[in-house]
Amino acid sequence: MSAPSFEQVYENYYGKVMGYISARIRNRADAEDFCSEVFMKVHRKLEDFDETKASISTWVFTITRNTLIDHFRRNRQMEELDENLSDDTEVDEDLLNQETLSELAGALKQLPQQLRDIIVLRYYDGKPLTEIAQLMGLSYGAVKLRHQNALILLREKMHVGEEE
Repeated sequence: MSAPSFEQVYENYYGKVMGYISARIRNRADAEDFCSEVFMKVHRKLEDFDETKASISTWVFTITRNTLIDHFRRNRQMEELDENLSDDTEVDEDLLNQETLSELAGALKQLPQQLRDIIVLRYYDGKPLTEIAQLMGLSYGAVKLRHQNALILLREKMHVGEEE
């Protein structure tokens, strides 16, 4: 299978990348600049893309995430990293693709109520973990740990990352 063209990648992922960046960079002009930077990197590196190592969506979002992390590191805004750019337990874009929404709903129903509540508050309501902790009467650390556990369980239940 041949690598997709840059135009295909741009058309398929611009909106998702812009949404991901906009959720983390509040200034619209800066978010557009970051999005441009991401797609310049994608364009430069597209010939190096190896579909045996990752899907194109994973590859694009890895470039996006790394671009933002580099920015925050340069500007020493580490507090924002904890809340908005989590480690590799972050819900990856495969969980959000249209074809997996029904599978995601089924997996969510299998989670214990408290973990399901954390996921819904975080990703549906867009609440930060600190606010979720207050709402649930738990410590931030407890909510962060349960959030990570919920994501791990969702991945397992959805078999994300496994070959089909």
